[in-house]
Amino acid sequence: MQRCLLLLFEGNGLQSQMDQGKIYMTRQRLTELEEEVKRLRFHGRRDIAQRIAEARAQGDLSENAEYDAAREEQGLLELRIRKMEEMLARSAVIDESAISTDKVGIMTRVTVMNSKTNKKNEYQIVSAEEADFEGGRISTSSPIGKALLNKVVGDEVQVKVPAGTLELKIISIGK
Repeated sequence: MQRCLLLLFEGNGLQSQMDQGKIYMTRQRLTELEEEVKRLRFHGRRDIAQRIAEARAQGDLSENAEYDAAREEQGLLELRIRKMEEMLARSAVIDESAISTDKVGIMTRVTVMNSKTNKKNEYQIVSAEEADFEGGRISTSSPIGKALLNKVVGDEVQVKVPAGTLELKIISIGK
């Protein structure tokens, strides 16, 4: 099993500085990633090895498109596995029960009001690896995420995004 660091939150934020090399994630995301790596190592590698063997059985490898395609797929699979293993090695699990809601931080849920449209949006601030804008999960490194970090209820921020400048007011912060 991969090693990870369990982070605890204290009043105003993380006890230790957020290392640039660390990838912060929930225990659930860590488990999903571990299961995906296991699946790819076992089933993915086995399936590709079988395709390579079938292509080899067809004869001359110098002009065998199926063999070339299977080898290329094998290389892409190995790259994906390596990247996921690197993420696991750099992962740090966040203790969600100890997240402070005094200010916006990783794993907090933030409700904001767009001053121009009077529309409310809720975002959960997450690591880049867990981001899903359509699902309301924005990265700490995204323009909106960066602008909201360390802000408190009532703060107003201006965020430059591809569509222009957003003016957001923080309505609430929760878990």
